Amino acid sequence: MAAYETSRAAPFGAIAIFRFVQYFADKSAAFSAWNDARVTRNALAKLSDRELDDIGLCRGDVDAIGR
Repeated sequence: MAAYETSRAAPFGAIAIFRFVQYFADKSAAFSAWNDARVTRNALAKLSDRELDDIGLCRGDVDAIGR
């Protein structure tokens, strides 16, 4: 049975470009996660203590949710 080498070297600069793009994709995902946590904290902070109790939270849990 014959075996063929099917892997090729990446074109010059392809890995550097991939890492550059991946860096910005990671930063974008981190910013999106931070913003989602911020919006959630703000929405929960606007609820009354009774409303928080209805969903099983207390005022001190609001800060911990975003972390």
